[in-house]
Amino acid sequence: MEGLTDNVYLTIDIDGLDPSLVSATGTPEPGGLGWYETIGLIRTLARNRRVVGMDLTGILLRRGTKRFSVLCAKLIYKTLAFVFEQETELLRNVLETRKPANV
Repeated sequence: MEGLTDNVYLTIDIDGLDPSLVSATGTPEPGGLGWYETIGLIRTLARNRRVVGMDLTGILLRRGTKRFSVLCAKLIYKTLAFVFEQETELLRNVLETRKPANV
């Protein structure tokens, strides 16, 4: 995290993941990042910096590769959840304080 500005733009290059997860890429990287390792890095980034935008690159769609599209969609979904985690918690706290005492 050192050396990063407070606001960061996140690019996720699918080429960096292990081909056992995503083989639908133009440049597979044997021994690349695993799922939990990738998710952990993104979670750490989102908790320590303000992610102002993101993109996902490197997917090479071919016949029979729909499952990789699902993995990419899930990766984006998880990233957004981490990015908005703090805002969601703040909103929950505000709503809790507005509840009537009898509820």
